[in-house]
Amino acid sequence: MELTGLVLWLLCLLLLMLMEVSFAALSPSGINYEVVALMGIKNNLVDPHNVLENWDSNSVDPCSWRMITCTPDGYVSAFRGLPSQNLSGTLSPWIGNLTNLQSVLLQNNDISGRIPAAIGSLEKLQTLDLSSNTFSGEIPSSFGGLKNLNYLRLNNNSLTGACPQSLSNIGGLTLVDLSYNNLSGSFPRISARTLKIVGNPLICGPKESNCSTVLPEPLSFPPDALRGQPDSGKKGHHVAVAFGASFGAAFVVVIVVAFLVWWRYRHNQQIFFDVNEQYDPEVRLGHLKRFSFKELRAATNHFNSKNILGRGGFGIVYKASLNDGSIVAVKRLKDYNAAGGEIQFQTEVETISLAVHRNLLRLCGFCSTQNERLLVYPYMSNGSVASRLKDYIHGQPALDWTRRKRIALGTARGLVYLHEQCDPKIIHRDVKAANILLDEDFEAVVGDFGLAKLLDHRDSHVTTAVRGTVGHIAPEYLSTGQSSEKTDVFGFGILLLELITGHKAVDFGRAANQKGVMLDWVKKLHHDGRLSQMVDKDIKDNFVMVELEEMVQVALLCTQFNPSYRPKMSEVLKMLEGDGLAERWEASHKVETPRFRSCENPPQRYSDYIEESSLIVEAMELSGPR
Repeated sequence: MELTGLVLWLLCLLLLMLMEVSFAALSPSGINYEVVALMGIKNNLVDPHNVLENWDSNSVDPCSWRMITCTPDGYVSAFRGLPSQNLSGTLSPWIGNLTNLQSVLLQNNDISGRIPAAIGSLEKLQTLDLSSNTFSGEIPSSFGGLKNLNYLRLNNNSLTGACPQSLSNIGGLTLVDLSYNNLSGSFPRISARTLKIVGNPLICGPKESNCSTVLPEPLSFPPDALRGQPDSGKKGHHVAVAFGASFGAAFVVVIVVAFLVWWRYRHNQQIFFDVNEQYDPEVRLGHLKRFSFKELRAATNHFNSKNILGRGGFGIVYKASLNDGSIVAVKRLKDYNAAGGEIQFQTEVETISLAVHRNLLRLCGFCSTQNERLLVYPYMSNGSVASRLKDYIHGQPALDWTRRKRIALGTARGLVYLHEQCDPKIIHRDVKAANILLDEDFEAVVGDFGLAKLLDHRDSHVTTAVRGTVGHIAPEYLSTGQSSEKTDVFGFGILLLELITGHKAVDFGRAANQKGVMLDWVKKLHHDGRLSQMVDKDIKDNFVMVELEEMVQVALLCTQFNPSYRPKMSEVLKMLEGDGLAERWEASHKVETPRFRSCENPPQRYSDYIEESSLIVEAMELSGPR
């Protein structure tokens, strides 16, 4: 019996070693196969600034890593924050194992070698930007399999050979930029609204006469086009594992696998351990409580995915129950400024906590350790405006016309406080329905107003680090990367349109005639005198036409392309309260909008700014409630 036990023990040990390599493919409860893929990518890159420092092969949760965005069900969906990081080396074919990737942003680095053909297997990929690197070789023909691709940027590399004919198989492309390479041969018929191939002398000739850019076609935006929600998809990976063994050995394998699942589960509960908690958790900074990491870990049930309230560009928000029974929301920041240190973080948190207003989300406390930054807020029982726009209560819209007007006024008051009553002023930089929360009385509460200040100073030298959400970003911000309080005014104008229409600001649907920018659509309806057609159909006829017209006018004043023509938020608040709108609206029609952008023919539609901006793909990754 002892000999048999020893044999079984040795067999278990051997299987442990083997399973350490392959367990990722067997179960997310064990070694995450996405961790293996990401480590393969990291190992092939040269990272002089250690931006990938916390990518750890021992981790089972890559969603907590810097520069990584995940789907709500916990799979890697995007690389973000990696542009302009001086990365070199090569891009590993391991990227093809991240089967839920929707966006890859690696532009403005010095990555060389061939573009992995494995990228062509990423069926969910929507954005691929490898521009301004030193990639060489041919464009993989496998790219023809990227049926969901919207944006393809391979410009400013050293790519050679013919552009693959397979790219003509992709329908619905918004932008393809292959300019400034060394491509040759015949060029396929690529179905893209914008196609750029200049700077390829073997195709275009020395005078570029054959390479005029394909201009964007007009966007159409049917009123019901945005009703559907994108299919989040399910993760399906089928792995066949063959063991040439007897029935008894197979039984042992089952036992070992069960043991590994249990061991990995227990291990997963401990990955958040942080030794840097040498303080009294009752210590307060001003009115802020400093929580211990252990306390918040327990309050969220070890950051259990069942407690996730939302994910966004700055981190994941969890519902938490504290020791005293109170319910709070805990935001676990994913891209904190490690170089700044804990003292700087605490100082900035305390400064932001001084911004107290009934229409601003109050910061209750925080946790700061060597490896973690967490913020604690009151729990908002009615969620966000975005989450309630389509909800019903007792057969009636949760947000009727009266509540939507109150939300607009409350949000405006919160922004007035940030812009004009805080010293120094605070610019939100992502005003949208998903970031306006609702308390138990459906009063608007502006959330995340300080996170741009907390986290973006590490990018202060990079003017192209656009923060925001597609469709809400002001044109001058897209053009220059520089923001001001007038960018918040633009975002507020788009928020008003969200409240009126019940639609998202931009829809990047796959079907034909379902791509559009709400601002352009509203302007068209307003010009044609068809205001009632833009009102959310859930409201039906339960709105006041005069109030609708006034709100649309305020929204259009806020979203003027020239920032100097937009009103201040204090002026916006007065107009919403019925003071000065008529005069401001009349005056706006007497001034010709100057060409504030450095181009001969500035775009006349907001969608044109989105098409032209080289920064928009970065901003796309910050979409979602934060």
